[in-house]
Amino acid sequence: MHVEVKDPDGKVVLSRQYGSEGRFTFTSHTPGEHQICLHSNSTRMALFAGGKLRVHLDIQVGEHTNNYPEIAAKDKLTELQLRARQLLDQVEQIQKEQNYQRYREERFRMTSESTNQRVLWWSIAQTGILILTGIWQMRHLKSFFEAKKLV
Repeated sequence: MHVEVKDPDGKVVLSRQYGSEGRFTFTSHTPGEHQICLHSNSTRMALFAGGKLRVHLDIQVGEHTNNYPEIAAKDKLTELQLRARQLLDQVEQIQKEQNYQRYREERFRMTSESTNQRVLWWSIAQTGILILTGIWQMRHLKSFFEAKKLV
């Protein structure tokens, strides 16, 4: 199985070949929607001939990805130290989420301001066209009535 992960900008974050089983992790510094592409190594004919392909994908995001019992055993941490590390990871995750929400809010605000600007200019253009059409109609009618000697 070939795994390829792209960030929202289209840059490849991870591109790796795995056997029949594998586990991968990646860290992205770009907020947004990521693409995960899984490519099978098996031939297409084997799939059409009745062969089955089973893929189990378990995505974990944030501090939930850490295996704390394994970290405690590796670093020889006490229960209190482990809990402090968990809390620090949660605080870090909250900060990342807040930063991402600020980024989204800023992007939304820029889009809203751009849309408001376009609506303003569109309404000004419509008003100008309406006024010009009114002036043209009045002149045209005036010249029509003068030509018919009604005025």
